[in-house]
This record gives sequence, C-alpha cells and structure tokens, in this order.
Amino acid sequence: MNITAAYTDLYQLTMAQVYFETKPKGRAVFDYYFRHNPYKGGYSIFAGLEDVLKHLETLKFSSSDMTYLKSKGFKSDFLDYLEHFSFNGHIYSCKEGDVVFPNRPILQVEANIIEAQIIETFLLNILNFQTLIATKASRIRYSAKDAVLLDMGLRRAHATGGYYASRAAAIGGFDSTSNVKAAEDYDIPSTGTMAHSFIQSYEDELQAFRDFAKKRPENCVLLIDTYNTLKIGLPHAITVAKEMEERGDKLLGIRLDSGDLAYLSKKTRQLLDDANLDYVKIVVSNQLDEYVIKSLKEQGAPIDIYGVGTNLVTGKPDAALDGVYKLSEFNNTPRIKLSENIIKTSLPFKKQVYRMIDDNGMFYGADAIAIHSEGKVSQMEHPFDITKRLDLNAFKHQPLLEQVMKDGKRTIPVRTVAEIADYSQSRLAQLPNEYKRFQNPHIYKIGLSSKLKEERDALITKNRF
Repeated sequence: MNITAAYTDLYQLTMAQVYFETKPKGRAVFDYYFRHNPYKGGYSIFAGLEDVLKHLETLKFSSSDMTYLKSKGFKSDFLDYLEHFSFNGHIYSCKEGDVVFPNRPILQVEANIIEAQIIETFLLNILNFQTLIATKASRIRYSAKDAVLLDMGLRRAHATGGYYASRAAAIGGFDSTSNVKAAEDYDIPSTGTMAHSFIQSYEDELQAFRDFAKKRPENCVLLIDTYNTLKIGLPHAITVAKEMEERGDKLLGIRLDSGDLAYLSKKTRQLLDDANLDYVKIVVSNQLDEYVIKSLKEQGAPIDIYGVGTNLVTGKPDAALDGVYKLSEFNNTPRIKLSENIIKTSLPFKKQVYRMIDDNGMFYGADAIAIHSEGKVSQMEHPFDITKRLDLNAFKHQPLLEQVMKDGKRTIPVRTVAEIADYSQSRLAQLPNEYKRFQNPHIYKIGLSSKLKEERDALITKNRF
C-alpha cells in the first residue's frame, strides 16, 4: 500500500502550520498506549511496528499532495516546509509481537513537534488495527491449541484493512492465509480450497471433484456441503480420494462450511476412517471465532484445520482498539493531560517500562512505569489508590522500550512475520494462564515508580488548582 505523509488528519496539518509560524520547533515526546484490552481479555499482542518503521523511513508529501494542500489554503512558506518534509526523529518501542497491557507506554516518539504531530494519525491507524487483529488471532490460537489455523477473511474485511489483517493474524498465531498479496509481501504461507460456485458450475458434483483433483492434486481439499454433506458430498469425496490413490496422489482434506460442525465432523471422520482414509484432514469454516472453536474442542470434534474469516479480520465484536497518542514532554519539560475521567489522565515525562520476571522466568504480573533516567524500580505504586503498592526488589527488571529508530533511520534489523510470530508465542508462554482465560481474566498490574507518581501528582495539583 502506497502511503504518503498526507495519510493523516487535517487537524494535524493545521496545528503544524501554527507551530511553524508561532513556536520554535521544539522537541516533543509522545506516548502511544491503549486504555483497555479488547474482547474483555487479559492481554494484547503488539503488532504493526515493522510497517510503521518501513513507511516512516520514506514518508514524504507527493506532488499531488502538495497541489491538494495548496487548494486548502495553507500558507506558501509552510507548504515549502512540507514539500521537503521527512521524519527525522527517534522512536522507542516494545518489540513487535510482545504481550502488552493497558495504560502503559508501548511506543514513544521523540521528535520535532511538527514531525511528531504529522505522523500521529498514520501511527495510530497502523498500530491500533494490527494490535486488535493480532490479539484476536492469539485468542483463537489459544482455543485451537495445535490445530492448523487458516485466515480466509479478505472478502469480509474492511477494504484494504484485510491486507494488514492477514499480517496481524500471522503474528497472532495463524499458520497461513488465503490472501495472495499479503502472502507474497509478508512471506506468509498461502493456502486455499474451493468455492461452492466451482461445484455448481458443473452438472455433476463428482465430475467437479474429479477435475479439481486431477488438475490440483497437491494440497487438494474438496468442499462437500454444496448439496448434501453426508449423503452426496462425502461419498463423492471418498470416491475421488480412492481414484487419487490409484494415481499415486493423496487427498489432503475435505471442508465443511455449514451445519452442525461437531456432529458432521464426527460422522465424516468415522466414514473416512471406515474407508481407510484416516490421513484425510477435516477442514471447517463458517463464522468461527475463539468461542466456537473452544466449544468444538470441548465436544471432541475431530477437526484438523479451522478456516476463520469475518470474526478475525473485523476484530469482532470490538470495532477498534482505543489506542491514543499523548504528549508527555516538550523541550525537556513534562506535560500532562487532565480529565474528569481518571483513566484519561496522561503520564508526564519520557519514560521506561520494566516488566517483572520471577525466578521461574515467568511474568510476575506487573509492569512498572518509571521516568526514563531512573533505572531499577524498588517499589511500584498504584496509579490512583494510595493504599496499594508492591515491593519489586525480588524480581528481575526487564526494560521493554528499546530504541528502534534514530534520526529517522531504523536501528534494529528487519524481522520477518514468522520471526515476530515465534517471539510472540515465546512471550505468551511466559504469561500465566489466569491472564489468558476468556471469562474474568486476572488483571495485570500496571504501576508507577514512586518518583513518577510524585512528579505526576505535583503536576496535577499545579494545573488543576
């Protein structure tokens, strides 16, 4: 997808023009974080960083962008500035694929305030969506256990969002995608079966299966529910599977796309095994999500591959991740945003986040936020409850924010989607199971160092009274 610097909200540019004309182009620090885990879950999976870094390195206003902005009445000297615009700031971030939690910095931008402001919308657009979908994919993977997961949601996705959804799904634990372009660009394994229309185009379902199997004998999956799953589709598939064996080929699987998937998969498995076709896989689709897959598992459905579409790529039932981008420091002076809603009060200063690791190498269940220059945090304070604090001396402190871009150039090696996905699975393995359950997951503690809380409270008093 071709992204230019005009991939932003108009108010970013109107603010930038005022900065350009009235203020010194001071250094700003912005925090990216979100306020709630999606799906009422206990964790989220951070995704989208590689795409952000890739685009930031080359971000420019195109000639057509400049023509359009001129028509919107921007001043000529400001337009001259935009014509030579590039991002030259620093970015500090968690590793993509990491397990993250609400109300703590996931990524920080340190840059000229105009540059930092212009990239806000683009950054939120990429990170919020991919984190939402990667988290959904992770939950589905948790339900599916070792079964194969196929992303097949492009047709139901929100336009080109399906492109990024396929990438995020792979990070969250999906094995392959039907999305050819995403598979090509991100080196994700691509797979696909067939549509009902292919079978309907023939006068005879058996002939449709035969032609498909002859022309596509490798990874051949037959869709058996076009007319009657158990009485017509499955017997035809068994016939074709036997014919394939005679040619030295093997049918990979059959697919169920409607009906009672638990019942049909059990009957299908029985009939396939009775025909000595125990190697033929059972693929299911049709409005699957983590809860449906969990139910199918609990019912003992002998399903090998789950094809998930709409509920994955749209992030159903949550329409969006509530990620925000807040100014925390300007020209080395802390900044704070206050609100009557306590959770919307921002944290000042450039910061570091430390994850507490116990003696078994597991996440203890606490991330501590500190002013970046502090180092180890001996005690973590509850952000708003003065009676709650936690001694952290017994835990290993793992800093989570690393510099990933300096002066507009990335400072870390490019990571493939497969590498990010492997890392994500390793981090999830360190997260205790009580945070992964779907109903009433344990709440991961997010706290402040004593110094940060003291400084934040002083700024609240100063700005409110």
